[in-house]
Amino acid sequence: MESAPTQNRRVRFDEAGAAQMDRTAVEVFAPIYPVIAEQIVQRMGITQGCCVEIGSGPGLLALALAKITCLRMILMDAAVPMHVKARRHIAASPFPHRFTLLCGDVHHMPLNDACVDLIVSRGSVFFWERLEDAFKEIGRVLAPKGRAYIGGGFGNADLRDRICEKMMSLQPDWRSFRDRNLGEDTRIKFLSALNASGVLFDTIKDESGFWMIIRKENDLEMRNL
Repeated sequence: MESAPTQNRRVRFDEAGAAQMDRTAVEVFAPIYPVIAEQIVQRMGITQGCCVEIGSGPGLLALALAKITCLRMILMDAAVPMHVKARRHIAASPFPHRFTLLCGDVHHMPLNDACVDLIVSRGSVFFWERLEDAFKEIGRVLAPKGRAYIGGGFGNADLRDRICEKMMSLQPDWRSFRDRNLGEDTRIKFLSALNASGVLFDTIKDESGFWMIIRKENDLEMRNL
């Protein structure tokens, strides 16, 4: 989820909105996805099994992960027009057979219990309406030893600053939108919801943002946090 909403926190995409988000992801945010994918693999150590990208949009993070892992990818988004954009990127990839598109919402994921090895999401968490319910759902679908990597980082400080410069040329108030999402008040809200949900979790705060790690079991083996 790359651009600031114009009205409320719940964002719905028609065809025009999906096209704009796809264009922004490709033309502005594209450099961050390979960097974040590498960080996910390094920190989580999960390279096989099933991976779900929540709020997948055009699916660029999932595509970057697929290039460096053997994961089967499920791109889950509530907006059907976003699936149209994702399908085009998948078709152009070397491994379209490893992708499945799923229409669904994080608060009620159409997935069985304990069936997902890795969940990833960059940016969409800031638009989830019921955080506690969403975190419980993530815990429900994670397989034993599964993990979720959720947040809003940019990979590194240089990419963060480059993205900010480009986005401010398109949306002058985008820096305040970013700073609000990555600010201390938001982090406290997320931590409160994580604690209330009862899931096992850890957090990572780096130079470009922060991430929440939800774990199915208390077997912390994350690397280089």
